[in-house]
Amino acid sequence: MEGDGSDSPVTIKNIERELICPACKELFTHPLILPCQHSICHKCVKELLLTLDDSFNDVGSDNSNQSSPRLRLPSPSMDKIDRINRPGWKRNSLTPRTTIFPCPGCEHDVDLGERGINGLFRNFTLETIVERYRQAARAATAIMCDLCKPPPQESTKSCMDCSASYCNECFKIHHPWGTIKAQHEYVGPTTNFRPKILMCPEHETERINMYCELCRRPVCHLCKLGGNHANHRVTTMSSAYKTLKEKLSKDIDYLIGKESQVKSQISELNLLMKETECNGERAKEEAITHFEKLFEILEERKSSVLKAIDSSKKLRLDKFQTQMEEYQGLLENNGLVGYAQEVLKETDQSCFVQTAKQLHLRIQKATESLKSFRPAAQTSFEDYVVNTSKQTELLGELSFFSSGIDVPEINEEQSKVYNNALINWHHPEKDKADSYVLEYRKINREDEMSWNEIEVCGTSKIIQDLENSSTYAFRVRAYKGSICSPCSRELILHTPPAPVFSFLFDEKCGYNNEHLLLNLKRDRVESRAGFNLLLAAERIQVGYYTSLDYIIGDTGITKGKHFWAFRVEPYSYLVKVGVASSDKLQEWLRSPRDAVSPRYEQDSGHDSGSEDACFDSSQPFTLVTIGMKKFFIPKSPTSSNEPENRVLPMPTSIGIFLDYDKGKVSFYDMDHMKCLYERQVDCSHTLYPAFALMGSGGIQLEEPITAKYLEYQEDM
Repeated sequence: MEGDGSDSPVTIKNIERELICPACKELFTHPLILPCQHSICHKCVKELLLTLDDSFNDVGSDNSNQSSPRLRLPSPSMDKIDRINRPGWKRNSLTPRTTIFPCPGCEHDVDLGERGINGLFRNFTLETIVERYRQAARAATAIMCDLCKPPPQESTKSCMDCSASYCNECFKIHHPWGTIKAQHEYVGPTTNFRPKILMCPEHETERINMYCELCRRPVCHLCKLGGNHANHRVTTMSSAYKTLKEKLSKDIDYLIGKESQVKSQISELNLLMKETECNGERAKEEAITHFEKLFEILEERKSSVLKAIDSSKKLRLDKFQTQMEEYQGLLENNGLVGYAQEVLKETDQSCFVQTAKQLHLRIQKATESLKSFRPAAQTSFEDYVVNTSKQTELLGELSFFSSGIDVPEINEEQSKVYNNALINWHHPEKDKADSYVLEYRKINREDEMSWNEIEVCGTSKIIQDLENSSTYAFRVRAYKGSICSPCSRELILHTPPAPVFSFLFDEKCGYNNEHLLLNLKRDRVESRAGFNLLLAAERIQVGYYTSLDYIIGDTGITKGKHFWAFRVEPYSYLVKVGVASSDKLQEWLRSPRDAVSPRYEQDSGHDSGSEDACFDSSQPFTLVTIGMKKFFIPKSPTSSNEPENRVLPMPTSIGIFLDYDKGKVSFYDMDHMKCLYERQVDCSHTLYPAFALMGSGGIQLEEPITAKYLEYQEDM
């Protein structure tokens, strides 16, 4: 233990973040291992359960409004902690005990089961490391003797059996020579006392001696015999120790070997952080500038609108004031009436007539206005209401303008992989982008591969020289001058398990032109249910069965691994696909088989035992059945033969993988590059791609992806 404690304090200090409890955010104290394999303090588990239990039972109480248990927790009273620590504790008979809570580390719900906290292991390894960290942190702070009379002396040893620390004198007194205590295990001064033997929390008298691989936790033999791990796969503790230690050592060695890469990436991250800080401040300044421009425009419009309102208000008030003065003149002894009364006092007729004529017109006008009162101006300012609804909506949608270029999106339907990869994308602002950069990389679980970049002028690209049986990620971004759009969402494609095998349909060997129709390119064949089939149908009453029409590829295979793909038309009634051996092939195709029963046709699709492992060796074909939009997996003595397990939806495109050297043929769903069925095949002779049709149907060979293929797609 003393040797362990002598590790470099710097090394111990650097791992501080790993020693912090995710619940209380402090150094672990008696950490427990949760079912999700994260550790949490013993007291924090209790506090979590108490907090959730109070929230569950006291919905309206103050406890239900406490902070989230993922944050620092309030300390409950000791009596509550004692109660919840007892197995089977319940608040009352009607309230179930809370044993499910979210792990503060991963936020997934964990269930402690019936035993609650008592069913959890203490993480003694983590506890020891925390103690080492504490010692390194306090450095000169000594651990005092637990048995000294005051004042205590500095301890020199700690007894793991007594769980106490002693100075030299007290150790001799309490561990005299010749007694059992003299044989106790002692280490350097420590406050971390751990048991010598790890006991099972389920069976407290049994020691841990096995490891459950399913639950990833140590167990005892009683757990395996009749406990919760009875049907689980377990291994010995020594074997688990050796395996896990090798894995951990290998992972550590790998990380240490990548130290230079990690340092390089840390330096890159530091630069990115500085760049982010500068760019963030710049973006902030630009945003402030834009808002200040908006404020200036708003202030200018505000001043203009208020000025217009004030002008209209002044004009209207002036009109009202003039009208009001005119009406006040109609009052007796005021204004017009008073003036008219004074004119009536004039006795000179000439002078009176001269003045009275104009005065009479004014009084008549005032009399008429009195009869039909009308305000000189409008009081409403409806025409001066500022309509900001559209502007408010626009301001509400105010957001960041990325770079002026929309993000291109990869078209998953038009993108595919066969002998090469064809990636097609569309861009809402196609005319505004000068070019595109297509990025792709191989997805590797062990190493993160770097992105390969290809500059493209159009909106599609063929990628060559991809590795077989691999998974690739593709993404694209647009460029306009030096401005770059964000990357598109990644598209994941799986390459075929072997190089693509090129061939065409053979119009000579076994080709029946009465039933089959082959196109000029010889890459598509259709089955026609014509007049001859109707004539043959008369014999159905006597057990007649219509035979299959076979057609094979024009190129044979004698070695290596090969892959080819094709599409079966959805309207096809019955199609068989696979391989054919050159041995007996000519004899088979020449022999008339119009009366052959499906019972003796391999993989006929009928429940007649035809798909048994022991098929008719006289047949040159190894085929599977496809039809009525279904893919039929042949019967096998080693797997379920229930119809729901043997009948799958027909893939859009079907692939066949032939490993000639290993004598194996596999059938693939090309959309997901997933193997649907595989079986052994006799590879002692040349093998050919083989197809058979019955009734209406059609097969189209997949065209290899080349530059001509791309031109054809663009024309389409």
